[in-house]
Amino acid sequence: MTALHVATVITRFEAGAGIVALRGAQALDPAAHRTTIITGSGDRLLGLASESGIETVVEPALRSPIAPGDDLRALYRLTRLFARRGFDVVHTHSAKAGTLGRLAAHRTGVPRVVHTFHGLPYHEFESAARRAAYIAIERRMGRFTDVALCVGTAVSVEVVRRGLVSPERVRTIGVPVDLDAPARTPATRALAREALGLAGPGPVVGAVGRLAYQKNPETFVRALAVLNRPGLTGVWIGGGELAEKVRELAIRERVSMVFTGERSDVPDLLPAFDVFALPSRYEGLPVAIVEAMATGVPVVATAVNAVPDVVVPGRTGLLVPPQRPDLLAPAIAHLLDHPLEAARLAAEARTRIGDAFSVKALGEELTSAYTRPVRLS
Repeated sequence: MTALHVATVITRFEAGAGIVALRGAQALDPAAHRTTIITGSGDRLLGLASESGIETVVEPALRSPIAPGDDLRALYRLTRLFARRGFDVVHTHSAKAGTLGRLAAHRTGVPRVVHTFHGLPYHEFESAARRAAYIAIERRMGRFTDVALCVGTAVSVEVVRRGLVSPERVRTIGVPVDLDAPARTPATRALAREALGLAGPGPVVGAVGRLAYQKNPETFVRALAVLNRPGLTGVWIGGGELAEKVRELAIRERVSMVFTGERSDVPDLLPAFDVFALPSRYEGLPVAIVEAMATGVPVVATAVNAVPDVVVPGRTGLLVPPQRPDLLAPAIAHLLDHPLEAARLAAEARTRIGDAFSVKALGEELTSAYTRPVRLS
């Protein structure tokens, strides 16, 4: 049997969406699938893809910001590439790649078009006009989307509720994490703190994600300032366009912070955290939260989108509203001050994750999405 040639198209091959795209490609049976990753930018994940024997193509015109000239160039080049290479499946990730990639696939008659919604391209923190435009674009792209894979139940619900894709073509998936990553123990905690250069015995509150508007790192810093706990250190793993701004904020607020930049050893560093706190304005289902839970770190997160799929208040973690450092701070303090309850929440979170968030589970979902018959409405 000839292997299916899959084009995985993603705007930025990095962060959570990039990890999902890479681990999905790695999970496919290489005897039945041949993947080419097409992206506008990437660094570490491009190297990991190449090491896995996955072909990569960088198309610089594929960029996140709305830029009509670049967008038209990217559409033209993707259309030519799809026509020339004859892909059996085009699988797009993220809003920009999802629009241009699906449109190019439709124009060239690609047999199967799949799109992953890692979240929604619109949210409550933007204008109504912009939100309406995004919804209209997604509805149009949904007409020629054979399968929509939604990361988290809330994302699936929103896709169906807004009529972005026909209900029978919508499927809910999880994020793939390494379930064999080091669990949080006194030994792994000490090793992780050493790797982060943390010498003191004080509590550590950490987050993982891009230093970007979506992740709202300013609220993280302000919550630690409200907490005002001697000896406490905040750690943010990840880089991004707000790095300098957030560093300056930490200095002004007199918050002890460690900014690590991008790291390839995140699972090994997570045991350093006494509390994992992610203050995002909007999300799909963050890989970082599931990784923290798999490690056994108690979690506080914002009650947005699909986060409640895994962070169930009082059962597997705590939830707070977005942009409320005054509420995030006491939630963090509660877990630090009640270690037995924090340990109970973390233990139940590890149990609930189970095998649903394994790389193998994602591979099975992708194989089905690429091959199972679908009916277009």
